[in-house]
Parts: sequence; structure tokens; C-alpha cells
Amino acid sequence: MSASDLDTHTTDSGIPVSDDQFSLSVGADGPLLLHDHYLIEQMAAFNREMIPDRQPHAKGGGAFGYFEVTKDLSRYTSAKFLQPGARTDVVARFSTVAGEAGSPDTWRDPRGFALKFYTEEGNFDMVGNNTPVFFVRDPMKFQHFIHSQKRRVDSGLRDNDMQWDFWTLNPETAHQVAWLMGDRGIPANWRHMDGFSSHTYMWVNAAGERFWVKYHFKTDQGIKFLTQDEAGKLAGEDADYHRRDLHMAIKRGEHPSWTLKMQIMPYDEAKDYRINPFDLTKVWPQGEYPLQEVGRLVLDRNPTDFHSQIEQVAFEPNNFVPGTGLSPDKMLLGRSFAYADAHRARLGVNYKQIPVNAPKCPVHAYTKGGAMRMTNASDPVYVPNTKGGPVADPKRYPENAVWSTDGSFMRSAYTLRPDDDDFSQARVLVTRVMDDAARDRLVNNVVGHVLGGVEEPVLSRVFEYWSNIDPTLGQRIREGVQAGKA
Repeated sequence: MSASDLDTHTTDSGIPVSDDQFSLSVGADGPLLLHDHYLIEQMAAFNREMIPDRQPHAKGGGAFGYFEVTKDLSRYTSAKFLQPGARTDVVARFSTVAGEAGSPDTWRDPRGFALKFYTEEGNFDMVGNNTPVFFVRDPMKFQHFIHSQKRRVDSGLRDNDMQWDFWTLNPETAHQVAWLMGDRGIPANWRHMDGFSSHTYMWVNAAGERFWVKYHFKTDQGIKFLTQDEAGKLAGEDADYHRRDLHMAIKRGEHPSWTLKMQIMPYDEAKDYRINPFDLTKVWPQGEYPLQEVGRLVLDRNPTDFHSQIEQVAFEPNNFVPGTGLSPDKMLLGRSFAYADAHRARLGVNYKQIPVNAPKCPVHAYTKGGAMRMTNASDPVYVPNTKGGPVADPKRYPENAVWSTDGSFMRSAYTLRPDDDDFSQARVLVTRVMDDAARDRLVNNVVGHVLGGVEEPVLSRVFEYWSNIDPTLGQRIREGVQAGKA
């Protein structure tokens, strides 16, 4: 193949490059020249090609695909992308919560499960995990939780004592910690794990009737997990194990898929339900609110530029389309601000114009200017106006995904209901859902983690914490740690 058959190398301005092997200098042995603009462009771009990591969920990967509705649940929502037969393009990102960008994929950690649906009514985003619950129920605690899972200020090291210190001082973490220390704390890969909205959302149908819902993406590949020993071995051999697995599976044509199933609660039932249905540390019993199938998510296309398509993808739960909405879930409401704010800080104010974040439907907005603006603004740039600018349409798009509330200003997570304790659902998980072998692995995982640096007074609280979940399990963990320290 001759040089003329290849694409000509250019600068980022499209100017042909005459030589991409040597810098311009005064003679072969002389100094370099500052006006070698191509060399300067290369060095300057290299120095700036990294953007700040996400604070949580820094390490991850993703792919593109589609979501197709297979069942009719239109009686619950008017969202067009959820109507029978609708097919919508999707980008997905999977991640670990606490690890930095270079951390191993197989550390014990919840996995992020974030989706962006490019609907005809705008982008719909869902931020979730591979667990149906989370560690805390109030956004005031979120930053402190993340700090406790990251690195110490003095040594720069991760610290199991710091993690258990936070967990045991916040009993609401018990349900999520029981998930984390169990088998699903280390999925075999992203293809073999479920995804959950975890949060409660709202659906609104064409008649304006409202429902509370939870999203469950059930893997069609089946659940698989890694033992602690397997995960530790892979962390040293292939830190990108999960990212590589997804990429290679799609490349082979083995397109992973998930079936979306919903739990749906009539609006009025939330008022008197025995647990607070908006508490992110709780699940809804499936015997009372069974899973109802909606459709199928398929990932069939790898990114062609990991940085621009995966590192710069920005998910935010405040992206909800007509027929969907938020709920009084305090963590969800906090995230509706925090995620968008994080993207503005990390990617710039015009992050929604980055191609992977740009909606595939027409945009008629009044924003203008700002760093890295990609699309042209046009007059008028204010509202109201008499110049023919876009106007809101409350008749076609009523703001009906709302609820009413009243009360005095106070700092309190939720009003307690009859079954709103912190340990009972964790107890059900470890005593009824897990079998004997799974409980054995749970005990070994906790003992190994605690022996990794947890000291008094935190250690005694760890034993009490697990005894509150289940006395027998707590005693086994105490005996295992004491034997390990002997």
C-alpha cells in the first residue's frame, strides 16, 4: 500500500503534516524552534488530555445498545419510550463506587449501573447499582460515606478501620453491607449481574394517574460471582478484568442483555405502607409488589473512543421525560442536584453538548455562551419574548409528576413507620435468602475484611453490628476474628 492510499496525517485544524517523526530544529544538532506549531500542539494536547476523575464511580466501562419494550404497561406511564414496541438507543456505564480510575475491577464494592435513553422527548437517565439498596438514606451523609471508603489523609492508604467506623456508627448501612459482604459484592463480570434503580421513581399515565415504581434490570446471562480469593488473584493479574470482559464479549458478538421488570405501587398506598417506600436502605417485598416485565436492554456496540464516549458520558437523575418523575426519596432529590453539578465541575457548563450526552431530539433552549459551547445560540435569548422564540406548553406537557407535602422545617430522615428498623431486612437477606454455603462465604468475607486493620473501639462495634443483624452470625464473626488474631 502506497502513502497516497492512506489518509493524510493532519493537525487538529485539518492542516496536512509534512513530518510526524522529527521536531523542527536549527540544523540536525541545534535547538528546537518555538514556531514548530505541530510539536507545540502535540505536547500541549498531551498535557491536557486527562480530565478530572469522577469522585465516586471513577473506574468503569460501558457500551451502546438499545432498549425495546416487549410488554404493555401503558396503563401506568405515558412516557413514549415505554410504550409497546418502542425501541430506544441507549448508552450504559458500569463502575465501582470507591476505587480510583486505576483501581482493580475486582475489589469488593457495589457496581454502578447507569443508563442514558436517547428518547424522542429528551434524554432519560437512570443512575443505579447492582444492589437494590444503598448505605445511607439522607444526602447529608453521602459525602462522609464516600470519604470513609476512599483514602486516609495522612498515609494516602485505604483503611478498613475507617470503613467499619462509619458503617457501625450508621446502622442504616446494615442492609447494603450485608449485600456487599455476600456473594454479590464481587460480580464475576458486568454481564452476569443485575441492575437496580434502587431509588423509587414516579410514573404518570395519560389520564394523569400517578404510581411509585422501582426498576429492576435482571441479567439474561444469569448471576455469577467471584470468591474473595478469585477476585484477589484477578486484581493482580488483570486490573481491567471487567472492562475487558464486556468489550471482548460484544466484539465476539455475544451481546449481553437484561430484562427490565418493574415494581409498581399505587400512589395512595405509599401513605400508610408499613415501611417508608422512599427509604433507599429498604426494598419492597416482591410478594406484595411483584415484578412486571416491560422490555429488554441489549448492548451490542463498543465505544470507538473510550474517552469521549465513556469517560465523558454524564448521567443525572434530573433527566426525566414526560410520564416519569422523581419521588420524595431524599437521596434521589439530593442526587438530582449533585450529579449535574459534578458534571459542570468536571466537564464544563456545556457538557450536555458533548456528543455522547447530546439528545437525539430537537433542542430549543435559551442557554448561550460558556466554555466549550458546541452549538450555535440564536436570538432571542430571553423569555418571554415576541420574537418567535420557543414557549412552554403546559397543555401538552403538564407538570404532573408531583406530590404534596407539608410540615415544619426539621432535620430528620423520615418519620418512622411500624417496620422501619435498620436491621430486619438485612436479617431476612442473610437468614432466609442466603443458603448455608452463602452464609459461610459471608462470614469468611467479613472476618477477612475485619482482620485487615480494624481495631478497638471499632472492632467491638463490628461484633455488635452483626449481632444486631443476626446473633448467630455475629457470634461466628466474633469467633473467626478472635481465631485470626490468636
